[in-house]
Amino acid sequence: MEQINFELENVEVTYLDKEILKIERLAVHQFDRIGVVGKNGAGKSTLLNLLAGIVQPTSGKVNRHVDCGYFEQVEAPVAAEADPSLIGKLAVPKDSEELSGGEQTRLKLAQLFTHYYETLLIDEPTTHLDQNGISFLMDELRYYYGALVLISHDRAVLDELVTTIWEIRDGEVHVYKGNYSEFLKQKQLEREQQVQGHEQFLKEKSRLEKAAQEKMKKAEKVAQAGSMSKREANAKPNKSFMTKSKGTSQKSVQRAAKAIEHRMENLEEVEAVQEERQIKFRQSKALELHNKFPIMADRLTLQVMDKVLLDEVSFQLPLGKKIAITGSNGSGKSTLLHHIANSGAGLTISPKARIGYFQQMSYQFTRDETVLEFVKKRSEYDEGFLRSILGSMQFVGTDIQKSVKSLSGGEAIRLELCRLFLGEYNILMFDEPTNFLDIQAIEALEKFIAAYEGTILFVTHDQAFINNVADVKYNISGGKLNPV
Repeated sequence: MEQINFELENVEVTYLDKEILKIERLAVHQFDRIGVVGKNGAGKSTLLNLLAGIVQPTSGKVNRHVDCGYFEQVEAPVAAEADPSLIGKLAVPKDSEELSGGEQTRLKLAQLFTHYYETLLIDEPTTHLDQNGISFLMDELRYYYGALVLISHDRAVLDELVTTIWEIRDGEVHVYKGNYSEFLKQKQLEREQQVQGHEQFLKEKSRLEKAAQEKMKKAEKVAQAGSMSKREANAKPNKSFMTKSKGTSQKSVQRAAKAIEHRMENLEEVEAVQEERQIKFRQSKALELHNKFPIMADRLTLQVMDKVLLDEVSFQLPLGKKIAITGSNGSGKSTLLHHIANSGAGLTISPKARIGYFQQMSYQFTRDETVLEFVKKRSEYDEGFLRSILGSMQFVGTDIQKSVKSLSGGEAIRLELCRLFLGEYNILMFDEPTNFLDIQAIEALEKFIAAYEGTILFVTHDQAFINNVADVKYNISGGKLNPV
């Protein structure tokens, strides 16, 4: 029998009277490979912190039978031993006091893989990594001999590395066998079963309502027959028997009707599946572009300090396409987007271009307005459509009445993405838009991109995202912009 590394029993975690997690029993076995998914704020990091012993449950027990290595997404690297060969492999600067986000992630990974642990708990390791860093991580974990519990928004990573999915939903952990793609198939099957269950529920409810109405009509007829005049009743033979029979018959029919009503009350309701409103971002005639290539460069050179990033590069970016730009960290992807956004030297940009630009930064809002007011003031769409778009990005219920000033970092990023798609633009540019989004928000972003009529230029290391939305791909390498 396989060894149990961790076991949670009757665990509850509450924060300010709000229930975060409620787990009857959950175990991590010796060679489990588990991917943890769920919306932002669902409790994914809390679950890892429970396993690591950083957070104690409000009630219940967490049994730890082995030591674990823990990669925390938001924590800066601590002074810890790191294998010099891993430091070299990951190209971590040795003497740098100011490490970039990607370099900090690489240092933490080098420290993690310097020692062997029987269990690895890893929280969003690919957030700042380029494709080379992701390849290193995949190689290390592909051949890792132990239990792996991995939180990731990178679906390609989950598909490659895990064999079980834990989905955290409404504070509970739902277990699915298989990788992320197999999990999606099971979710689709659940959805289809719910649709069938709802249809059967409505059919049975309608049948019982009809049967109850018929019984009540029958009871009324019996009652009417029983109230005939005494003279009519006396004229009938066996009148005492008939009167008693009618009374009994009326009561039995009423009892049958009540029994049907009781069955209706006990009928298990299956809720309807929420159908998403069809998304289509229309573009006004005034914003239509007619240049076949709205952004062009002729022998463009870009450099930062003494480093040449692009060396006499020429390109033509086609109208209406979704264009992905890839490349290693520091190759010049963000610099190129910034140069285009500012109509820099060496570029020819259509005079009618209206560019919306999403940068890698934390968004802060200064005006005191609600989420709904924020998008209403910056869009021509009707309120129903705005609510639908906000709902796709997880602003549901009272969320749309939140003040934009009080939004978390992740919420602010999701709202900024909504603003760009709803605004008066014909070219959108996104610099690493998926970095701080959960999988549901990334999938919503993919739908937004598919429904957008204008041109989109984006930088990302998320391979599944590129595969799902890109029409055209370029890679920056050796100072050149090469079609892929």
